Amino acid sequence: MSRRDSDRPLGRFSLLGAAALALLLSGCPTAGTLQNARPATADKWFQRAMQDFKVADIDDAHDAVKRALAIVPDDPEVRKLGARIALARLDYAETLRLLKGIKGSEASGLRGRALWYKGDLEAAADQLDAMLNDPDVVDDWAKGITKLARRGSGRTPFALSGALLAAVELPHVSPLAPFFVVPVEIDGESALAMISTGNAEVVLDSATRPEPSWISLRFGKKLEVHDVPALTQDLSGVSKQMGAPIKALLGVNLLRHLHATIDYDGHQFVARSFSPPPPPDATRVDLSYIRGGGMILRGKFGGERGEPVSLLLDTSMTFPLALDEGGWKKAGSVAKDLKVVAEDPEQKLREGVVPMVRLGAFDVPKVPGVFGTPVEQIERQISLDIDGVLGTGLLAPFRVTFGDQGRLMWLEDTGLLIQRMLAQSGSDQPLPEDAMPGMPDPLSPFGPQPGLGEPGGLLPPPGGGLAPGGNAPPGGAKPPKKAPER
Repeated sequence: MSRRDSDRPLGRFSLLGAAALALLLSGCPTAGTLQNARPATADKWFQRAMQDFKVADIDDAHDAVKRALAIVPDDPEVRKLGARIALARLDYAETLRLLKGIKGSEASGLRGRALWYKGDLEAAADQLDAMLNDPDVVDDWAKGITKLARRGSGRTPFALSGALLAAVELPHVSPLAPFFVVPVEIDGESALAMISTGNAEVVLDSATRPEPSWISLRFGKKLEVHDVPALTQDLSGVSKQMGAPIKALLGVNLLRHLHATIDYDGHQFVARSFSPPPPPDATRVDLSYIRGGGMILRGKFGGERGEPVSLLLDTSMTFPLALDEGGWKKAGSVAKDLKVVAEDPEQKLREGVVPMVRLGAFDVPKVPGVFGTPVEQIERQISLDIDGVLGTGLLAPFRVTFGDQGRLMWLEDTGLLIQRMLAQSGSDQPLPEDAMPGMPDPLSPFGPQPGLGEPGGLLPPPGGGLAPGGNAPPGGAKPPKKAPER
């Protein structure tokens, strides 16, 4: 029997393979028998939900599995698929309801994640331990989280105290790439941390913390987050790449609790103890989380009526876009015909331009992207067919605010904000060049960066998620055009 990687947090297993294994272990009929017994209409909705989920179209998958469940509410395969979709929507109560009474390592893993993100530490540890008892499961994330959960008795994860909000300076540590680096205090000691949406949890440098631990974080000496779970990883490569001592990666679980705003051009990071109202002149982009930790967004290539695409959001990757062959096809290009990146010593990386990327109601023209990064490897790990990865080069021109506990983000066009500020001030003079430090030249997204072809970039670290950037060259995108809000 082949081994599978069950959650890192973006684990590797096939839905049908894991379902069949769970059925065999529980002594239930085979998946084929269940499918034959399932009414034809219910099976069609089930198959449609599986296909929608596979391409990370979570909203359509949710609608389809609801219709299947209305016909066969006790079908274990349909319920497990519904639970996976509910977890992607951060609906923990629905995840647990659908899995009630279902046995097997897959169900235990899903329950464990829902309980963990819900804050029920002891129950989460029990379920994750049950999953790890399956000899076919390899899950480093679950091992570390189980240790934290067992040591977390009496803790309230992500408890906030102090001011309602704190705004800190977002330094530009590299002249070549828009890394999101935030000053923070870790257990009272000043440090630099990088926002890394490719990781579910906070990750500390293993040189300072050899074991997963509970920590406190303080922003701007005003707002403190207590009982923050943190995994460990060697971050020396990240520090070397950026030329700055990075002591932590801030993952999506923390960002969701902080209701954070990231404003790269404005040099500002805002942490809040409350969910902010929708910003003016912003567009809404819904987010989903594969296995509760992998941030996925849906957009379009080619404007409002263009091709729908699913992209993993990884703020530690400096390319604006890294697409697979299917993603470039949706963008109107043949991957093998793209121009080879001259700086790549192995001559395997190719670059191109996506004519138009739609995020929410914003159309971003002429977005640089690459082909040749291991997107297919990521797809195998998350058992999904995505079109690629979206990095900081595309996000940095926007002010980004996470809302509804991370289920959505608001994007504000900073170029339009500057225009409004000038209009309100009654001045028609342009701002000085150093007033709003910006991105690298968008026409030259692949600036000088040594070691472009060396190993690294988009590879899964031991703690789960995507590795921070590797030796990927920086990227930028032209300022977006605002489309009418729908």
